[in-house]
Amino acid sequence: MTEIKKTTQDVVKEQSVDTKASDGVRGELTFHDKVIEKIVALALKEVPGLLGVSGGFFSNFTGKLVNTDNSTDGIEVEVGKKQVAVDLDVVAEFGKDVNEIFEAIKKTVSEKVAKMTGLEVVEVNVNVVDVKSREQYKEEQVTVQDRVSDAAQSTGQYVSEKTEEASDKLSKEADKMKDKNTSRVK
Repeated sequence: MTEIKKTTQDVVKEQSVDTKASDGVRGELTFHDKVIEKIVALALKEVPGLLGVSGGFFSNFTGKLVNTDNSTDGIEVEVGKKQVAVDLDVVAEFGKDVNEIFEAIKKTVSEKVAKMTGLEVVEVNVNVVDVKSREQYKEEQVTVQDRVSDAAQSTGQYVSEKTEEASDKLSKEADKMKDKNTSRVK
């Protein structure tokens, strides 16, 4: 029996993708996990019956406190040189066929990732963490920051109205005082 020993360089050579182009320029194209997560997040917006991706209680709680643009909460990916695996926590729309949503997610995600990156999606795992009506989901998307902003705007309008009223009253009282202080005789 001959024992084959591989050096670290041999292993690295096996895993690396040689992209020698016809012009003789060598290089390698890789994708950060966040890029694939973002592609998946944008692709999911096209899936009917899927209300959103859920990042779990703390992520959702933080999202409610402040407006965040982190659309990748609830999306986990494992990216290799040629393949991608995706894990999702999703909120499905009440009354929709979840199996159809699942199939649409797999199809859309694999097509978009392949089209943009050339990577093959080999696995898509979907965990349905909640089911809501579309109206309920939209109502819950309003953040505390939005509510505070709305309250501040309403308060500002109220203060402006009251300031204007007070200014009008003060002006009328000043006119009355002026009339009283005007000498009737010359």
